[in-house]
Amino acid sequence: MKFDTPLPAIARGLAGLAAGLAFASAAHALDVGAAAPELNLPGASGTVKLADYKGKLVYVDFWASWCKPCLQSFPWMNEMQERYGARGFQVIGVNVDAKTDDARKFLSETPAKFVVAFDARGDAPKSYAIKGMPTSFLVGPDGKVLLQHAGFRESDRETLEATIRQSLGGK
Repeated sequence: MKFDTPLPAIARGLAGLAAGLAFASAAHALDVGAAAPELNLPGASGTVKLADYKGKLVYVDFWASWCKPCLQSFPWMNEMQERYGARGFQVIGVNVDAKTDDARKFLSETPAKFVVAFDARGDAPKSYAIKGMPTSFLVGPDGKVLLQHAGFRESDRETLEATIRQSLGGK
């Protein structure tokens, strides 16, 4: 049997396929039921670690100061924190601005009534396979992803709150 494609080209093709499959599985590492990657980031009030919230329902939201939908989501996240915080719910907002000062300016104009962490290096968005802002994850008390949500629209509010309420036991 004679092949028209040289062996080195086939090897490169197979290597590319293997790399693509590895990337694809990393990009889907946060499917529902997967363990949420650890967060260990500087925060507005000290180090923020996801592990410190084990046993709680956690809404991890990745945001940036330049993101218009992020601006819309802050009042809603403040409301959710106030409404459900006493029942074991915690919002963690992870800012991904390269300059923390940009985030602090945003926060001075749009205060957060929830935990805020800063990731100027962008390590957490990589581990969570973030593709756009805002992107949020609902993490169960066992540390597993219950929901991944991209973007934020006013029409999302009711559905997201219903998911939070149901995850807290439907109360």
